[in-house]
Amino acid sequence: MSLRTRQGQAPGPDEGPGWLPAALALADQLDATNPLAHLRERFVLPEGLVYLDGNSLGPLPAHVPAVVADLLTRQWGHDLIASWDSNDWWTAPLRVGARVSALIGAQPEEVLATDSVSVNLHKLIPAAVALRPGRGSIVVEPGSFPTDLYVADAVAAARGLRVLRVGPDRLAEQIDDDVALVVYNQVDYRTGRAYDVAELTRVAHRAGALMLWDLSHSAGVLPVDFDTHEIDFAVGCGYKYLNGGPGAPGFVVAAERHLEDLPVPLAGWHGHARPFAMQDGFVPAPGIGRLRVGSPPIISLLTLQAALDVYDDLDVAELRRASLSLTGLFLDLAVELLVPRGLQVLTPAEPQRRGSQVSLAHPQASAVVRALTARSVVGDFREPDIVRLGFAPLYVTHADVVRAVQALIAVVDGAEHEDPRFARPRTEG
Repeated sequence: MSLRTRQGQAPGPDEGPGWLPAALALADQLDATNPLAHLRERFVLPEGLVYLDGNSLGPLPAHVPAVVADLLTRQWGHDLIASWDSNDWWTAPLRVGARVSALIGAQPEEVLATDSVSVNLHKLIPAAVALRPGRGSIVVEPGSFPTDLYVADAVAAARGLRVLRVGPDRLAEQIDDDVALVVYNQVDYRTGRAYDVAELTRVAHRAGALMLWDLSHSAGVLPVDFDTHEIDFAVGCGYKYLNGGPGAPGFVVAAERHLEDLPVPLAGWHGHARPFAMQDGFVPAPGIGRLRVGSPPIISLLTLQAALDVYDDLDVAELRRASLSLTGLFLDLAVELLVPRGLQVLTPAEPQRRGSQVSLAHPQASAVVRALTARSVVGDFREPDIVRLGFAPLYVTHADVVRAVQALIAVVDGAEHEDPRFARPRTEG
């Protein structure tokens, strides 16, 4: 639906800034009826900043500093080693995992908050392959997030397996009975395209393969329905839409039906059935606890636990509706106002095929992103030419959407991205 259709009177892009009043009026109307609008107050966001990079690093929930202060001064500073028991540090990975389970449709006993996505993939990929003996292939998507590809390649090289790069659109025609595991991302980190979790999981299962979903760009904003779709395994991170802070632990998910027989490729004493017995020889803990390895980063882990409070009593379906409203408004404006200015929309328009971000292509995307930042609109850049904007429904408003479009128009029309200040720094290659 176009802005003109939404409002009935909206002028087109060739009529200059006349589009803005209609867009702002529509944004105000949508924000006034948004049941999640009050949640923005629960985050620390600089005045005047439009923050559209929560798909890389979520902002700070306002109540978290007090929780961290207590953790540092009382739990660590005063209680010291006793905190493993008195403040229940020991069970924190299980406790925080249970909080995440509610957001992805899994059982509490199927999720563990621990380690990074990379480390958790190093656990799950070889474990899953071991559950399908005699099969010699792993399927990954060609444009997957690099860490998924790196880990799959490393595991395959160590175990004499093949890695097949097969896009989700071709899985049904390419998969065969040699495939042990399919590893896909629910949302493409570059384009924002969302994949059909239910259908692709069924395709993998019909071929006798197991399914592992990377939820790093979907947990907290998209329904996953892990148990409903009989997904086997998943991983995700805690610092994007879950707002757990830089370096927050990720999470690992394993269906209950697999846990009793699940091998443990990375054995460590926290994953032992009797860790304090200090036995010679590893005996895996029952359940999801066997995927623990070593001492967790308690400060980061409990920061994530506190950040998840923002999700209390929220329905993921309601979050999804809010997300679609934000991205839908941006796409409407982008088609009418940005495409004629040389930007290309990469994110699918169909609601069921997009995540909570919109990606645009521009030959000077890196400079465009920096010019936007100078205008207090923060997004990010991905190679080779992608402007990536995340619309996290907990704190992004429809008014933010309009401001972002306004800033993009100003940058492109004024050739601000050609300013030498916004040239790509060496750290980006």
